[in-house]
Amino acid sequence: MSCIYKDPNAPIEARVQDLLSRMTLKEKIGQMTQIERQVATPSVIKDLGIGSILSVGGSGPFENATSEHWAAMVDNFQKEALNSRLGIPLLYGIDAVHGNNNVYGATIFPHNIGLGATRDADLVRRIGAATALEVRATGIHYTFAPCVAVCRDPRWGRCYESFSEDTQIVKMMTLKVSGLQGQPPQGHPGGYPFVAGRENVVACAKHFVGDGGTRNGLNEGDTISSYDELEKIHMSPYLDCISQGVCTIMASYSSWNGTNLHISHFLLTEVLKNKLGFKGFIISDSEGLDRLHSPHGSNYQQSVLLAITAGVDMVMVPFRYQLFLEDFLHLVESGKIPMTRIDDAVQRILRVKFVAGLFEHPLSNGSLLGTVRCELHKNLAREAVRKSLVLLKNGKDPKKPFLPLDRNAKRILVVGRHADDLGYQCGGWTKTWDGRGGRITTGTTILDAIREVAGDKTEVIYEQNPSLTTLNGKKDYSFAIVVVGEAPYAEFGGDSTDLTIPFNGAALICAVADKVPTLAILISGRPLVLEPPFLDKTEALVAAWLPGSEGVGITDAIFGDHDFQGRLPFTWFKNVKQLPMHAEDASYDPLFPIGYGLTSKNEILND
Repeated sequence: MSCIYKDPNAPIEARVQDLLSRMTLKEKIGQMTQIERQVATPSVIKDLGIGSILSVGGSGPFENATSEHWAAMVDNFQKEALNSRLGIPLLYGIDAVHGNNNVYGATIFPHNIGLGATRDADLVRRIGAATALEVRATGIHYTFAPCVAVCRDPRWGRCYESFSEDTQIVKMMTLKVSGLQGQPPQGHPGGYPFVAGRENVVACAKHFVGDGGTRNGLNEGDTISSYDELEKIHMSPYLDCISQGVCTIMASYSSWNGTNLHISHFLLTEVLKNKLGFKGFIISDSEGLDRLHSPHGSNYQQSVLLAITAGVDMVMVPFRYQLFLEDFLHLVESGKIPMTRIDDAVQRILRVKFVAGLFEHPLSNGSLLGTVRCELHKNLAREAVRKSLVLLKNGKDPKKPFLPLDRNAKRILVVGRHADDLGYQCGGWTKTWDGRGGRITTGTTILDAIREVAGDKTEVIYEQNPSLTTLNGKKDYSFAIVVVGEAPYAEFGGDSTDLTIPFNGAALICAVADKVPTLAILISGRPLVLEPPFLDKTEALVAAWLPGSEGVGITDAIFGDHDFQGRLPFTWFKNVKQLPMHAEDASYDPLFPIGYGLTSKNEILND
């Protein structure tokens, strides 16, 4: 074979060097560019040698497009790249953060906060493997996951993307990398990227570093800490990801001691690449360069200079690619960015593409379409839901547990929008960037699940907001299940200073609990304020987090088919004035401590 880079049997580093030697400067900076699919025309892909395309949240072929439609779209983009001068395949990326959540009909797993409550690292690995299959079924090769943030303040709008406030729990859960990419063999070189095969995806540990430690939990804020503290609390999970061969790492929008991570040469190059030995590529966050100056997008050429020289290898542009490439080319041609920096970045990107087998298998594998929300994956999600549930209270008198409920009860009252809203149940990063309400995908709501498991003679009555007639009427309810919580949100849209239950959820629970013995289920991306009347009036309280598409996992536990085993991944505070609050604080005085959870027999679970 005349081209070493086309020889699948040649060593990867030899292929990288051979291909690099054949590339023009424009082709090199094209590889360092990631653009959104909406601006990815055939000529842009082919003529500019674009290295990567992504779908931002909610950006797909059309509304409710299936995995098959996605695969056709991605393959069409890929074919254009293969027709370029050197035929370098595209790496297509997506935020598959709790399943392949942008795609209609995919299995939606619980968000990370719920998985942290399971304390089950192997479960998280299996979820990673299932997600990889469903992502590859769409022809996509790359997911911007896992998020290994250590969220130290639940006021942060991305709290649900964090496995825990405890670094050790987050480190356990980094096993998701091996689920997504496959497990590297013994003796795999440290820091070197790894992808097992066509049923795996390129993963991305994010957001490096300290994104969960910002002052007051402000999204994209500033983490004020010593280097030792940053390393011990926030950087530690990245070592676990790197040891598993994680292919890419995303820079954080946030800052450390006033310096934005996208321009921190110390953290990106001196620490991540040189000290920790990371040999994959660093990618920016979406429009990460536009956010470096105010107003948004200003002084762009300077932003490109600062980010690339700091160590960013691929830029998630994703729309203004003409300006990016123009400014980038000028900076290299004028000598402000050295060719050594360009070559280092491109080698890293090509290394990941070779490792991922894109040159041998650039197109989608239709045989994987049958894995999308298959019974195996639905059961896995169901298992994750039931293991994630944290029972916080069970009976006004602990000696008389209220749960499990009787599925053959005469009459069950189900209340609250969250009981029958799949979108609310899934949370943000589902179908769209910030999520939405309603039957946005396929799945089972909590109400669906209750009706499914209730006895033949049991009457299940649902009212989103029950009238006084319902509550004061002559119907004799055996018990009520009231489901309340947050509406979907993402990033800054979720930042909150009060953390109260929205939609008058606490008042709704109190109104029902005054009349009927009540199980309260809280659907939320974090602990919320639980006032004493709320706690006193309910018979039982379950934190269900953001469980995803398989609501039957909740009925598995509340009706006693499986016992509760979830433990709090976060401290449950009494009031927001206590925040931030952690177990190591001398003044630690929580409502429920991190690690707390009950079994249905009111035995206390502990870490």
